[in-house]
Amino acid sequence: MPGNKLNQKSASKPARQLLFSEALQHKRLASTKTNPQTSSPPTESTTMADKNHPTTMDRILQEITTVSRRIEGMDASITSLTLETKSMRAEIVSFQSRVTGLEQRMGLVEAQTTMSRDQDQDLLYLRSKPTDMEDRSRRDNIRLHRIPENEEGADMQHFPSSALLKLTSLDFDPPIEFQRAHRVEPKRSGNPSRPRPIIACLLRHNQTRQILQAARKHGPFQMDQHDIRITADYSKETNDRRKAFLALRPRMRQLEIKYGLFDPARLWVTKNGVSKDFYNPEELQLFLDSFQPQSMDPTSTNCAYDNGGDNEGIGNLPPGQEKTDTALFRLEGGTLMRPNPVTEVFHVSCSPLVATPSVLLSRFPYRVPT
Repeated sequence: MPGNKLNQKSASKPARQLLFSEALQHKRLASTKTNPQTSSPPTESTTMADKNHPTTMDRILQEITTVSRRIEGMDASITSLTLETKSMRAEIVSFQSRVTGLEQRMGLVEAQTTMSRDQDQDLLYLRSKPTDMEDRSRRDNIRLHRIPENEEGADMQHFPSSALLKLTSLDFDPPIEFQRAHRVEPKRSGNPSRPRPIIACLLRHNQTRQILQAARKHGPFQMDQHDIRITADYSKETNDRRKAFLALRPRMRQLEIKYGLFDPARLWVTKNGVSKDFYNPEELQLFLDSFQPQSMDPTSTNCAYDNGGDNEGIGNLPPGQEKTDTALFRLEGGTLMRPNPVTEVFHVSCSPLVATPSVLLSRFPYRVPT
């Protein structure tokens, strides 16, 4: 400790001498100012030394001036930052109010969207009900296509029964009876090649199914060198959906997708062992777009079947294959028998196989699309 004190004293000694010399110089300058006659003018060497070696007070003044300038610059910067902060705070408050308003609007829009979605579902359901009722009311109807105009003469009520007996060669017990029969649409003038179809309502539903089965198995029929087709009767909405489904047949064949059209307008497809039902052609289009197109194989046993309607005969049985009342057709993973809920028979384009009880399916229930 004594040694440290000695070192401190020895280190501070030159500083003391410097301060003493500066104080002496200031004293001399002061005495020179007070007694200008007795003081001697500073020599050139003294002036140069003063200029080259500024005093401690001068250095302190310079540092204070520099710090003051810096503080002034910082004050200006702080003032600018304060103004910008106030402006940003005002903008944030404005944004908060706008976001709050947007959130309230979004809440209203979501509530209205949910309400609109529910209303749309209700409307779709309500629209499907009349279509369903109309299709059900038409289940006893049949349509006779391509019968020449005026072939029925003046007795349209009894013409369908005589025509059906001649075309189908069926024995009806009790005898077939019709509640009403007429041609649909206005008369077409100047185009005899496109006669209007005849729509007939049978009295007994089992006879309707019997006639449609015969039409699937043996149609089209010949009458005076005309190909007569007999199909089921559907509402316009159902017919439009069926035609939209059938318009996608080439695409499904290209993708090697097995398909079948059931009453009233339900398309059943299977791909890679997975089966799906479609009630909407747009959904089927999206399903087909998810697959890459494949090359067609002319030897493929892809099964296409249909229960008729206005587009009868998607496919035919191979040559030499007898047509049966129940179609068994090949599926990936086994063999299925899918009877039509109305006619119990379809046209098939693949060789039937022996079905096992595990792959036999019962008839489909009649459902309204949701």
